[in-house]
Amino acid sequence: MGWASGYIEKLRTGQTVFCRPRGNSMAGKVESGQLCTVAPVAPASLKVGDIVLCKVRGREYLHLVKAIQGRRFQIGNNRGRINGWVSANAIFGRCIKVEE
Repeated sequence: MGWASGYIEKLRTGQTVFCRPRGNSMAGKVESGQLCTVAPVAPASLKVGDIVLCKVRGREYLHLVKAIQGRRFQIGNNRGRINGWVSANAIFGRCIKVEE
């Protein structure tokens, strides 16, 4: 269980969720503690630059789609770090709004 497990379960049932992720890895796009609205997403609609709630090697992130290769997505933060490649089933939602 990670920080986003409850949100992921709700996204899987089609619900939109609201979370306040902590940390500085997305500074410039999402500041620590900002309210993020995350909605379920069809992976085929994702684009490079989208912020997604996903799992990479068992860890949960609200990070960027950095590259797309077929049905694989490269995930990374806004500070240049790459977390890795995931399949579409490891992406649970797209951040559609960031606010204080």
